Amino acid sequence: MTSSRLRLALSALAIAGAALLVAGCTATPGAVAPTSKADGGKTTTPPGADPNLNEVEAAWLDGGRGIAVVTWGSSTCVPVVESVQADGQTISVTLVNGTEKACTGDLVPRAAFVGVPDGVDVTKEVELAVAYGARSADVDVDGLAEAPQGSSEQTPSAGWFEDGGIALLTWGSSTCPPIISDLEQSDAGATVTFKSTDRVCTMDLAPRVTTILLPKEHEDGPFELTLVGDNLDGKVAVLD
Repeated sequence: MTSSRLRLALSALAIAGAALLVAGCTATPGAVAPTSKADGGKTTTPPGADPNLNEVEAAWLDGGRGIAVVTWGSSTCVPVVESVQADGQTISVTLVNGTEKACTGDLVPRAAFVGVPDGVDVTKEVELAVAYGARSADVDVDGLAEAPQGSSEQTPSAGWFEDGGIALLTWGSSTCPPIISDLEQSDAGATVTFKSTDRVCTMDLAPRVTTILLPKEHEDGPFELTLVGDNLDGKVAVLD
């Protein structure tokens, strides 16, 4: 990976009520939990949650207009972003529980989309201060080579959150996020196929972040996603 790949400084992540952990949409099946990198201290784990769920990661999206905040937990419990504030190069993000009443016992990465506030210089290091309930995490994000120009075109974009993990941003109905049905990886890219099924969807246009776990890590060089199905057909370069 190049130096622009995000380097993360981790501390304990927020967990509240019945939700298992932070943020999300759709994840690749078969995800395995990472090893905790928490700084230590006593924590309280909800029933059914892995006690090592203290890792938070991040990825630039939309050319630097947004950031995916990635954590691990139940795919059906989706906390939401309550507030985003900036103080210099520090972006403070508060997450709260979603409306789900019950959580599945799976363990996958989920990502919340955070728009970068005005005044933050994305070409310099940015610190994310994430709070969720009684827990918090600080994530240092390396600056990009250049800042985005103009407003978002609301087209798909992607960024690395780890050597084998990609956050994919698409725009569409908030109630119908993309669902991955197949994933094939090559040396320079991966083909991601989505389910194309008839669903009742709201008519809003919202950012949806899908986490993709590759079969093997990608060490260096350009990487391109080929999207197939669910009206998402096209190619997306992964921001490095």
